[in-house]
Amino acid sequence: MAIYEIVNFFKKPATLNYKKPTPVHGKARGVPVPVKNGSCEGCSECVSYCPTKAIALNGSQSKSKLVFDYGACLQCGLCVEICPNAILENSGLIYAFTLDREELVVEYENGVIQENPSKPLRTNPFEVQETKQERLERREEFKKLTHRKGLNYREVAACGNNTVEAELNASFNNVFDSESEGVRSVASPKHADVLLYSGPVSDGMRGPLAKAWDTMPDPKALVACGTEAISGGSFERGIVPREPDLYIPGDPPRPDTILQGLRLLMGRLDYSFRKELQKVIELRKKKN
Repeated sequence: MAIYEIVNFFKKPATLNYKKPTPVHGKARGVPVPVKNGSCEGCSECVSYCPTKAIALNGSQSKSKLVFDYGACLQCGLCVEICPNAILENSGLIYAFTLDREELVVEYENGVIQENPSKPLRTNPFEVQETKQERLERREEFKKLTHRKGLNYREVAACGNNTVEAELNASFNNVFDSESEGVRSVASPKHADVLLYSGPVSDGMRGPLAKAWDTMPDPKALVACGTEAISGGSFERGIVPREPDLYIPGDPPRPDTILQGLRLLMGRLDYSFRKELQKVIELRKKKN
């Protein structure tokens, strides 16, 4: 036994280093991107087959404009498989989280990201409406609270498929070790800084979700974890207390993706989804 302890002492730690983020994973699908063999010809196959209506063709000016709402994307890869001209490709980009919903909506023309983001293809209702300035002020106050001490979150399963819960459970193992980054799960919203919810929010779960949010002390943050929580996925998304402060798409997102998203919310990570997406597309075009 003593020999094993000595050997393990010199082994490389198994826990991920969150200060050196790896947004692209070679064995993961990640979000789909148009990078292969020129421009889209407007056949609409990907639009028709997408199970969550996360893709649209902008026909106002040109058929070559593809709009992806990555907040509604399952990262299932079906659009890549169905594309008859092999325009689409799985990017491997798993860090699709963002503080702003609009950043997840990307318009491409001839495989190039357009500067002005489109509106989400699937919009959602909120019980309380906030101005952008109010959200920014609340976000900064939250950062001051959690940047150094970390955060406690209460998770609410709002009629989802339990895949997010499985990934959250995995986030406590020795590989992801969420508590090493100050991210802890608590049993009561009274002790939580973050209300993290999964699922499309059914009518039956709207009340419990709102009650948990109202119970939490200020400053607090709301996190939509998983595609169903952001857009409803294959369903219509119900009403949530207010616009989320963090969006983490995927069905489900990986444990390290969730934790890096929470680090972004705490101000411990400097990350832009659109900038990283641009890097990935340019790199893949060079390879092709």
